[in-house]
Amino acid sequence: MLLIPAIDLKDGKCVRLKQGRMEDDTVFSDEPAEMAARWVDEGCRRLHLVDLNGAFAGKPVNGDAIREITARFPDLPIQVGGGIRDEATIEAYLEAGVSYCIIGTQAVKEPGFVARACKAFPGHIIVGLDAKEGKVAINGWAEITDQEVSELAKRFENDGVSAIVYTDIGRDGMMTGVNVEATADLANAIHVPVIASGGITNLRDLEALCAAPSNNIVGAITGRAIYEGTLDFEEGQKYFDGC
Repeated sequence: MLLIPAIDLKDGKCVRLKQGRMEDDTVFSDEPAEMAARWVDEGCRRLHLVDLNGAFAGKPVNGDAIREITARFPDLPIQVGGGIRDEATIEAYLEAGVSYCIIGTQAVKEPGFVARACKAFPGHIIVGLDAKEGKVAINGWAEITDQEVSELAKRFENDGVSAIVYTDIGRDGMMTGVNVEATADLANAIHVPVIASGGITNLRDLEALCAAPSNNIVGAITGRAIYEGTLDFEEGQKYFDGC
């Protein structure tokens, strides 16, 4: 399994939010590329970048910061989400060196977009399903829909996505532990890989994911825990390597 550091971008800075609230942010660095370098130095094998402004604006806003990171680490797999609503944006990110584009809001609003993107950019599309109590949220988590996570995931599996990133909104940035049960249930309901997100606090959460009754959870995204030091990134990846 991969432990994937998250770099959330707001106004060109590396921040972390609590439960997706833009007004409840903590700035961890004014230089996102330097933060990326820190995780690369500690052995990360993939980065998770989120354009928070873009998620609300519906178009890329922090593209310059993202391109700076991809240019600096051309051989590192990088996945990007936030504000990806059309094929032109995907194409621009891939040309800039991004490995995977994460489609969230647009996947829910226009499911056919995912099928078109997978056909146009095979192997480069991930769907991000962010949920609260099993219901999918969109528009930077500002709107909760009546759509079930598992049903949408099955549809996107058939479209050919490379993975599903599953985030429990209620736990994201709250340091309350990952929702292992919901993540495992989703992973067992589909065949494409699932990446866990939201709530990872310490090594015990990684242990719980490793012990989850599913072989389909391939990684976990971590943010606040590695920034605040409740989880040592190198130790966490070493543990995942052995589980």
